[in-house]
Amino acid sequence: MLYPNKEYPYYRLSIFYLFFFSALGSFVPYWSLYLEYLKFSPAEIGELMAIAMASKIIAPYLWGWLADHSGQRIQIIRFTAFLSALVFAGIFIQQDYYWVALVMACFGFFWNACLPLFEGLTLNYLGDNTVEYSHIRIWGSIGFIIAVVSLPFAFNLYSYGIIPIILFICLILMTLATFLVADKSYPITSYSQKNIWEMTRQPIVIAFLVVCTLQVASHGTYYTFFSIYLKDHGYSSEMIGWMWALGVIAEIILFMVMHRILKRYNAGILLALALLGTALRWLLLAYYVDIFWILLLVQILHAISFGLFHAAAIHLVHDLFPEQLQSRGQALYAGLCFGIGGVVGNLLSGYGWESIGAIDTFLLSGVIALAGSIIAWAFIAKYKIK
Repeated sequence: MLYPNKEYPYYRLSIFYLFFFSALGSFVPYWSLYLEYLKFSPAEIGELMAIAMASKIIAPYLWGWLADHSGQRIQIIRFTAFLSALVFAGIFIQQDYYWVALVMACFGFFWNACLPLFEGLTLNYLGDNTVEYSHIRIWGSIGFIIAVVSLPFAFNLYSYGIIPIILFICLILMTLATFLVADKSYPITSYSQKNIWEMTRQPIVIAFLVVCTLQVASHGTYYTFFSIYLKDHGYSSEMIGWMWALGVIAEIILFMVMHRILKRYNAGILLALALLGTALRWLLLAYYVDIFWILLLVQILHAISFGLFHAAAIHLVHDLFPEQLQSRGQALYAGLCFGIGGVVGNLLSGYGWESIGAIDTFLLSGVIALAGSIIAWAFIAKYKIK
């Protein structure tokens, strides 16, 4: 159930997640349709989506380092949120390939910094009560659903050309939401002074980052081409929106009970199960997209491939990295995993879609997820939360 805890600003933190993921719900499912609307090829679409993700490799860590050393985290969150909206406005100037690529690169550099910094802020508010994270993060899922379900009605009225306008509005609202939250300091201990690179040399941390990178890479085809895939198989824009929404609804249901699951089960085991479920999901999507009830099952599995994965991963990040390194720990998770994983996944999906076709591209995604699951079982499943 949703409820505010008096020990932290539940609603103020939640509003940021609501608008951030409303923007994400406008971008991830539909930006590829907008790029197709602009007549870009599948390979170009994959490249442009990869460019937007590429800044995650550097930007989150750079901004996280600055936040940790300056102690001005909320000011940096506000600054990057504002500039992400400002830079994105460049999309209204022109729409040729190189200009769109430039806008995506600059936009990603600022936008990709916001969430990991805010995740660190949220976890500092929660302190030892990190299992409550899912009660706040659930509002991101709600924002995502609102976006994916409502936008198809706008498409019917104004075409896919309306997407940048809606996304820009969401970015403005996200920026305003950052002014509702104050910063939250954290205690500095001798242990927390450890260098971030000392942490990344630990085998458990290396395995964790590799597994998460493989998981994100396996999602490249889904996030870049799922909407196009459904459209090519005769599904309407409204149905496409509801399929995205169904996945997030399943994710919400999981988030509502995730704090209980994390209290009972090892986060490392849950991470391994999440990747195994992901491999099954891409296998089913490759062969059975035209069978409606299987498509419904595929989207329900989003609760496993994203919800279970992300909640377990965030829990592990918070445990693996001490307080003073939280921003950079979140940044490494976002940067290496979502940055490198996102770039590789988007590029493979674009080139694969043109060269080997949709089915084999989804099967390749399944193999990547399965490899990550095997590594997780071997190196992370036995890890005990401190």
